Amino acid sequence: MKLLRYGPPGGERPGIVDGEGRIRDLSGVVSDIAGDAISPAGLAKIAGVRPESLPLVTGDPRIGACVAGTRNFVCIGLNYADHAAETGATPPKEPIVFLKALTAVCGPNDDVEIPRASVKTDWEVELGVVIGSRTKYVPMNAAMDHVAGYCVINDVSEREFQIERGGQWDKGKGHETFGPIGPWLVTKDEVPDPQNLAMWLDVDGVRMQNGTSATMIFGVAHLVSYVSHFMTLMPGDVISTGTPPGVGMGKKPQVYLKAGQTIRLGIEGLGEQTQRTVEARA
Repeated sequence: MKLLRYGPPGGERPGIVDGEGRIRDLSGVVSDIAGDAISPAGLAKIAGVRPESLPLVTGDPRIGACVAGTRNFVCIGLNYADHAAETGATPPKEPIVFLKALTAVCGPNDDVEIPRASVKTDWEVELGVVIGSRTKYVPMNAAMDHVAGYCVINDVSEREFQIERGGQWDKGKGHETFGPIGPWLVTKDEVPDPQNLAMWLDVDGVRMQNGTSATMIFGVAHLVSYVSHFMTLMPGDVISTGTPPGVGMGKKPQVYLKAGQTIRLGIEGLGEQTQRTVEARA
């Protein structure tokens, strides 16, 4: 299933994509794409409903982040061997874990702000893993039982803030709009192998990233298990699993975003995002 949330910010409604690619309203079945609705039992309930029997959503509504109620927006750094190589970094022996501010979450096609005083705002197409049930001290062989599905994430990053301003990476990762999520939460039954997905990102029509999740250093099951030994993950939490090569920081010479540009990105089977970059608002 392809689940989504549509409508104005703060007023999103749950939806599902039918067999013809149209949005159907799910609000008569679940209150939101969150919490119990994305548990195994909740997803089974949704799967038991024929999308064609639900009200058709007309027009061209805004698409919001595909999951609500996120408590932990977990990110994994340097998790692609070819991306680590392009940045000159040594591949990590254990996953590098950091958190992205929840105010960074936005819809997949919302504007992305360039922070004030930014000179190195960068892009990162990433595979997002959406947690569907409470996850604590989970062994790797049971980790996938806790996954509801997958989504596209753009882990927007300000590299000067992240690397050159001291402290931890979070300063470069948490600006408002730095976490577009969606368009869909694609349930895991539709993604038989998350370690073999093509990923790409364009800036102003120029292909910047063209990779595959096959080059992950630590796979999805490893990451879910690993993170669960350091924090309790809850339904609606998201793990952004790292990016393939082609980020602006890795270019020679380096290339960064400025206001007035268009970012397009996607992952095989998980949909596409399009963002316009704008100057940061107050």
